[in-house]
Amino acid sequence: MDGLTIGGPAPDFCLRDQFGQDVTLSSYRDKKAVAIFFYPFAFSGVCTGEMAGIRDRLAEFMTFETEVLAISCDPVYALRTFADQDGLNFPLLSDFWPHGEVSRAFDVFDEQKGCPRRSSYVIDKAGTVRWAVHNAMPEGRDLDEHLDQLLALS
Repeated sequence: MDGLTIGGPAPDFCLRDQFGQDVTLSSYRDKKAVAIFFYPFAFSGVCTGEMAGIRDRLAEFMTFETEVLAISCDPVYALRTFADQDGLNFPLLSDFWPHGEVSRAFDVFDEQKGCPRRSSYVIDKAGTVRWAVHNAMPEGRDLDEHLDQLLALS
């Protein structure tokens, strides 16, 4: 990670969710920890499975007062359809324009593919990066193990 370190501040951002509402990372400061999931593309097999796994365990994140945010470079309209089709009831944020700006700030943008690499971060209530993992595309680690680690850190 270039310039983004564990124990350092998370870059603030404001992105639109699947409903067209602005979501700002700093709005959670002093209120909730935030688990951020970067994923390449809505409707792709691995990403669909990952988002469904998060949906199925969302109550566990809420128990630990942790907000879940998922970020891709898909447009808002695609994210709305993706959320509706798969019953995803957490914010899906569009890093569509300027294309990949937030993904670049977190050092996860794949310039050749034009999308974020599968990566996850835990940001504490003070806005500090506490944990990060970067997964290969399209393969990933066992989702339940990954979510267990995130919940333990929240």
